[in-house]
Amino acid sequence: MPRLAEARDAAEPSSVEQRARYGRILDAAAVLAAEKELERVQMHEVAKSAGVAIGTLYRYFPSKTHLFVAVMVDQIDQMGAGLTRRPKGAGSPADAVYEILLRATRALLRRPMLATAMIQSAATSNAATIPDVAKIDQHFDAQLLDAAGIAEPSVRDTTVIRLIVSLWFGLIQSSLNGRASIPEIESDLRIACDLLLADLTGTNG
Repeated sequence: MPRLAEARDAAEPSSVEQRARYGRILDAAAVLAAEKELERVQMHEVAKSAGVAIGTLYRYFPSKTHLFVAVMVDQIDQMGAGLTRRPKGAGSPADAVYEILLRATRALLRRPMLATAMIQSAATSNAATIPDVAKIDQHFDAQLLDAAGIAEPSVRDTTVIRLIVSLWFGLIQSSLNGRASIPEIESDLRIACDLLLADLTGTNG
């Protein structure tokens, strides 16, 4: 598509029917990207698989980057829907954050091509032109704070959570690039959580 399409504002689904179409598009894109590299995923085949017109697809997602940033937001939200708030006395906040990141790591690495497509799209996105990219950090950070039992995070809490998420993305990228094994990144993640999250100061809810 022409460059102008990348700068066009993406439409937001408003009706039940539109949200259903939007969800089908995200699901279709995730399935296709799990099977082949991002460069080989074509927008017309996403539209066909989702059962929508190509114009509908481009109305919601002006570019493939818009699409896979939204897929990543959706994947994070799906993961969050299956989580429960950390019960009082059930381990430290650092343990809770580590467990979520460990689950997220294993889920991503089960579908490495999809993980690469999402992370590559997010890494090349500017929040000024693709606003959904900001939701990736916002939604993920909120899930981690909630799982840690922190209802009123301090500035330091939000900072260290942001740091651990940035570090986690780097570890995932190292695994996807073949520079680190899964046991290695899990061990590194455990150490990082112990070091960075040992004294989270938020108020437990």
